Amino acid sequence: MGIESTLADLKGKQLSELPKVTAAGTSNSSNSAANRNRSRNKQSRKNRRRQKKIMVSPVQRLYETCKDVFANCSAGIVPSPEKIERLKAVLDGIKPEDVSVMPEQPYFRRQAGRKYPAITYQHIFECEKFSMGIFCLPPSGVIPLHNHPGMTVFSKLLFGTMHIKSYDWVVDVPSDTSADAAGVPGKTSADAVDAIPGETSAAAVDGIPGKPLAAAVDAVPDKNSADAVNDNGNTSADAVDVPSKMSTDAHPSKTKKPGVRLAKVKADSDLTAPCNTSILYPADGGNMHCFTAVTACAVLDVLGPPYSDSEGRHCTYYQDFPFANFSVDGASVPEEEKEGHAWLQEGEKPKDLLVIGSFYIGPEIVEN
Repeated sequence: MGIESTLADLKGKQLSELPKVTAAGTSNSSNSAANRNRSRNKQSRKNRRRQKKIMVSPVQRLYETCKDVFANCSAGIVPSPEKIERLKAVLDGIKPEDVSVMPEQPYFRRQAGRKYPAITYQHIFECEKFSMGIFCLPPSGVIPLHNHPGMTVFSKLLFGTMHIKSYDWVVDVPSDTSADAAGVPGKTSADAVDAIPGETSAAAVDGIPGKPLAAAVDAVPDKNSADAVNDNGNTSADAVDVPSKMSTDAHPSKTKKPGVRLAKVKADSDLTAPCNTSILYPADGGNMHCFTAVTACAVLDVLGPPYSDSEGRHCTYYQDFPFANFSVDGASVPEEEKEGHAWLQEGEKPKDLLVIGSFYIGPEIVEN
């Protein structure tokens, strides 16, 4: 009885103490686990904050990619195929909202009373190696046929539909300073602006840096770019000097046409967003092109290197004429290929080409 009682008491004591010891052990283990969890959570929060700090915008990524891609390039030097593909992939992924460009913005409105609407250019960045900018074209807006000397150019259509006509030089066919005219020419790219180009003058431009299309920027609004177009969709009189009428006859002389050179059509079709980035090269890919807005559209352009008058990279404008219109000794094309060739003649900046410099309002680029 006493032994049983003592054993019972002992067992009871042991049993009563065991849970306390076990609970204490569990408590210590739980505390240790909790501390580890808190440490992990704290580290996780730090990692998330760090990720937020290093997260870059698409346009920042584009800038940094351009820096690397064009680092060792100059006029006539094309980046490696791997770098071309890397930059193309970055541009392919950019959406209108990434650069704060939307179809409902004022400069995309149809401009009543203007046969050839003003185009807006948003300058993003430029250095000696490359430039970045956005052309904003309202319906029927035209960027006339022009070249890109020694450049590799990436064009990303952000939204809308645009017609592209582009050419490359035919290098194994002679050109002539004056070609015999074979007849009245058909429709040319110059007809898209209904004029023989007028006088080009870089000095006449009060534009933002970058001077796209060899100083085609005619004015910079004092305020946000939206102020450059009024509520009716017309361009502000302060920003635009509207010509009274188009320039003179676009038809060539019926006897001689000076300075024509043979080119081959690279593209002549509509492009509708979303679509892949177009690339042209110094001697291929449609180095000379003309853009016509079928609908309101925006084009993000990357040029490497940019135009530079001081370095001899001038923007040259052209008129194109059907192959059958002129004859040059030694220049012949098979009958079935004549539609795919044209004679190009150098011109000057069209008097009615109006490109308004505007402020880029998208995410800021941090230069590093």
